[in-house]
Amino acid sequence: MRKRFGIFAGLTLAFAVLMSLPWLVPHCGWTALAGMLPLLILERLATEYKVKHFWLWHYGSFVLWNAATTWWVWNATAGGAVFAILANSLQMSVVFGSFRWVKRRIAGVLPYLYLAAAWLAWERFYLTAAEISWPWLVLGNAFAQTTSLVQWYSVLGTLGGSLWVWASNLSLFGLMVALSDGRMARWNAKARVAAFAAPLLLLFGPMTWSACLQFREEGTPLKVVIGQPNLDPYEKFDSMTQAEQDALLLGLLERAQWTSDPTLVLAPETFTSRVYTNAVPAHETSVRLQQFLQRHPSASILYGASTYEPRWGALPPDPCAYDMGKQADGRHLWILAHNSALVTDTTGRYSLYHKSKLVVGTELTPYPKVFIPLENWLGGGLMAKDVGQEEISCLPVNGVPVGAAVCYESVYGEFCTGYVRKGAQLLAVITNDAWWGNTPGYKQHLSYSRLRAIETRRWVARCGNTGVSALIDPNGRIIRRTPWWEPAVLEGEVQLLQGETFFVRYGDMVGRVAVFLFLLVGGAALFRPRK
Repeated sequence: MRKRFGIFAGLTLAFAVLMSLPWLVPHCGWTALAGMLPLLILERLATEYKVKHFWLWHYGSFVLWNAATTWWVWNATAGGAVFAILANSLQMSVVFGSFRWVKRRIAGVLPYLYLAAAWLAWERFYLTAAEISWPWLVLGNAFAQTTSLVQWYSVLGTLGGSLWVWASNLSLFGLMVALSDGRMARWNAKARVAAFAAPLLLLFGPMTWSACLQFREEGTPLKVVIGQPNLDPYEKFDSMTQAEQDALLLGLLERAQWTSDPTLVLAPETFTSRVYTNAVPAHETSVRLQQFLQRHPSASILYGASTYEPRWGALPPDPCAYDMGKQADGRHLWILAHNSALVTDTTGRYSLYHKSKLVVGTELTPYPKVFIPLENWLGGGLMAKDVGQEEISCLPVNGVPVGAAVCYESVYGEFCTGYVRKGAQLLAVITNDAWWGNTPGYKQHLSYSRLRAIETRRWVARCGNTGVSALIDPNGRIIRRTPWWEPAVLEGEVQLLQGETFFVRYGDMVGRVAVFLFLLVGGAALFRPRK
């Protein structure tokens, strides 16, 4: 019994290490191609030994993996970190547990096909329909710091990477099982060659395909200037006035080498606050930005702001609207709060985009028809009430449409393709990763922008409040970057590109097929008696 416990504990630890390395160590995405093997071996041994309560082992394995890679959420919210780790691990464990249930009803390889399909279907749900969504550990994200291996994300997207992880692991596991139980000795020569060739093809075939898909097109050049003010978000409202923050940013931008060429200037997410959408030009930051633009008339500025949208009416325009009560003129006032991106130029005209993919708890109240009444009953103050934009849109920069992903939105691959379908020739990411401190969190978030560049074949200009700000080419390579937690200004040139990749045009085909197979095999298992 003690020896068995040691074996199980060793396999659990091996799984957690192999699956965590891609998120923690650059260029280690390849370890995920064998990272699921310890868990699959663990499950096979548990079946042979008829281990009771095996769910504790696979749930514990997922908890270790989640904790090792996303523990840094604790720096922003301790309760949120515990919930994210335990709840995300539980969902993974439910998927794995359903595989074991199918395995008791269907023999052969179908249960393993179900496991891969169910996992991908769950990831697709996380990336599209789920309101409580934490897709940080989508398996395809394992290659975010090993982008040379996944240039084909322009065809299959990030869930194509998840499929690669499962295909590689399952083929290696199948080979190991065939060798260990002696079945391979009964096979003919062709079958043995195929048994060894399949894992090699699944391992190295996508790598070869990736090498053939390097993007080389050029477009219209555009100068970009990124201001990284390096404001501590936990202190910015207490230690500095908005006027001082504006002066800090504009002072950094003045260091750039200004020319008469069209220039896009980026400032970070929520750089300014309390901006009413019906009075943007009158806001103090807007006035200072216009003064800056008069000195640099060829520039346009894209920046983040906490905005408030007033609405009048007897009924709330949205379940998350704040009720401000009756006003002096007798009308009832509601306020919609947004995390927004704004762009302006010397004409003084403004365009806004409201962040759509909101962070649960800090920005989003999930399933508001349930949680808003509950919150009101408990006295309020429990959930955030930001309101997202229903339909994605681009911001015009000198007549050129630019997709402005605000922070968390850059994690969602298929969502970001919406900017390109709306005509975006450049992707901009404005964010504030300072909440997590000097941890793997900001590095992981930066790396996901590299995947968005490959999927859309667009340049990405990324501005972080404390870093890392960067220019990323359509092959996912970081061309220029700033240091972490230092005031900085970054200058460079990007290319405005047109055209649509297969992934942009047709979306997540892998996820859709996975959902179909999940339902097909799961349905077959549901109506079959237990073996």
